[in-house]
Amino acid sequence: MLETDNSTTLKLPIRPRRLRSSSKLRSMVRETSLGTSDLIYPLFVTHGRDVRLPIRSMPGQYQLSPDQLKFEAAQLRELKIPAVMVFGLPKTKDKFGTEAYSPDGITQIAIQSLKESDPDLMVITDVCLCEYTTHGHCGVIGENEKLLNDPSVELIAATALAQAEAGADIVAPSDMMDGRVGAIRQSLDAAGLEEIAILAYAAKYASAYYGPFREAADSAPAFGDRRTYQMDPGNVREAIREITLDIAEGADLIMVKPALSYLDVISRVREKFDHPIGAYNVSGEYAMVKAAAANGWIDEEQLIPETLLSIKRAGADFILSYHAKEMAQWMQKANDQNT
Repeated sequence: MLETDNSTTLKLPIRPRRLRSSSKLRSMVRETSLGTSDLIYPLFVTHGRDVRLPIRSMPGQYQLSPDQLKFEAAQLRELKIPAVMVFGLPKTKDKFGTEAYSPDGITQIAIQSLKESDPDLMVITDVCLCEYTTHGHCGVIGENEKLLNDPSVELIAATALAQAEAGADIVAPSDMMDGRVGAIRQSLDAAGLEEIAILAYAAKYASAYYGPFREAADSAPAFGDRRTYQMDPGNVREAIREITLDIAEGADLIMVKPALSYLDVISRVREKFDHPIGAYNVSGEYAMVKAAAANGWIDEEQLIPETLLSIKRAGADFILSYHAKEMAQWMQKANDQNT
């Protein structure tokens, strides 16, 4: 109803609900959207044949042998998920993580298998030593169990080069060593691999949310923790500094990890930088959703889209998530119902 005051000026009722009155109208005015092209699916790859080993703490996720990757590639192609992130589980480990940069290392084998299955699938590789070392840390350990930065950077750069030579499209250093992006860029360029992009885990926090991943990748530290190289959860300005340095060294894309507890960091980074920003919806975030859903406490088909949309709304351009396949399946189902 229109109301008037003593001056006879009309007062129109304000009704924002009009824009929420139908699903088509809500869709038309939606500010943030999520599509399959925004998603990257992680893969854990191990040696052997016919291996599809369930990961106890991550229901629906598996350790896969290279021959199983053709089935994953086919499913991802059908779901229109454009990219994967490969994490390798080596046959043997040593204190220097030798298999990480060996030409016949598990990640290099996995890259080749994926590219043979689907040349158009974008293969991103995790560049780190923690899965490959007997001590479980992300670099070289010296006296008094101290991680040595510069010797670690040399091996990290060698790992990135081996992965790129095997056919990786993007290499993603996740170790948080100082100067590793610049060393990788120099190594790739010197080998004539200037077109290979670097996705830097530029703001990777020391987080309790990584627990299930460390089971999946067999990468828990044998002693101590990773707080001397992963970031303090209380810091945001430090993230800006880290990202600034990585971009100056040649990073093409940047990553914030984890995602849900660091949405404010993603938002601040989005305001500050024009580079493409990714966010890692990590294993602990995934495991909590799966555990709650298994107990009937939540509707995961409602919660997962809301969760991923929140990461996109915070400013991420792409999301690395274990939910990627089921999210794509739900989006495909919704599209089929609307056509």
